[in-house]
Amino acid sequence: MPDPRMIDTGAARLRVMVEGSGPLVLMVHGYPEGWYSWRHQFAPLVAAGFTAAAIDVRGYGESDQPDAIAAYDMAAMVADVIGVADALQPDAPVILVGHDWGAPIVWYSALTRPARVAAVAGLSVPFTGVPARPLSEIFRRAFTDRGRFFYQEWFLVPGPAEEEAERDVRGYLRRLYYAISGDAPPGSWPEKPAGATLLDGLVDPDPFPAWLTDADLDHMVAEFERGGFRGPLNRYRNHERDFAWAQAWQGQRIEQPALFIAGTRDPAAFGFGAYSDPLTVMRPHVPLVEGHMLDGCGHWTQEERPADVNRLLLDWLARLPSSPLRL
Repeated sequence: MPDPRMIDTGAARLRVMVEGSGPLVLMVHGYPEGWYSWRHQFAPLVAAGFTAAAIDVRGYGESDQPDAIAAYDMAAMVADVIGVADALQPDAPVILVGHDWGAPIVWYSALTRPARVAAVAGLSVPFTGVPARPLSEIFRRAFTDRGRFFYQEWFLVPGPAEEEAERDVRGYLRRLYYAISGDAPPGSWPEKPAGATLLDGLVDPDPFPAWLTDADLDHMVAEFERGGFRGPLNRYRNHERDFAWAQAWQGQRIEQPALFIAGTRDPAAFGFGAYSDPLTVMRPHVPLVEGHMLDGCGHWTQEERPADVNRLLLDWLARLPSSPLRL
């Protein structure tokens, strides 16, 4: 197991798992995950000469769990990432890797704090530029206003989404993880009317795909049974606040070397139907991006396909100017 450290970022204390020595690769997870979603990346990164570190984002695990919705806006998330980077590698810019919500967090860290970020990799969620409208407005026009369910609309109102998740944490995680994995058959993420709940129509498979073992689920269930889901879900309740904050960087690009990895069966990689090629959408905003689509992989990229992700990540890292793999 990596070494757990509690790092004070100035506004929050975060649990960060750290292993190895060398240039820092800092990994940021998404929903509903935790540092543990990066468990397959530690050993390869350490063996390659890097310090591997994975954050429990605020609201998760043993990190601080403030109650206020505004405590989870993108400005706070970026400040946390940079605070951890400053604590672990104060004298040089770091390499960031993020998945799901962790991807926008590291994309915006690279955009807004370029002097502290040497290179950035995002899994599942591409960077499509500073938006012209809040995401909540976009998905309401595409889904809610047309009478269609969208999971982020369900997450917006505090209370019901937490209650659904906390009623049976293991069942919730199993059904959600499976529904958008590459193992689920078509239709496992069903079309349903606005007003449905997240779990409506999602199945609990038996057996579960081998990439997430009972022991893995035990770890994740214990984390969420201890900390609950309010903090994690509060990340979704900041779309308007995130939009207003990001406008200061309108028109600017991520100029650092960048990597994007996603599955061909991951709805998030395609903006839930908004575009057919995430890399084409990204390139105007991330000119140095290198992209890879994993055939048949679902949403949980580094857990479903750890060998592929590690191979692509290490190959990309080896070509960065400061990489120990170049020595």
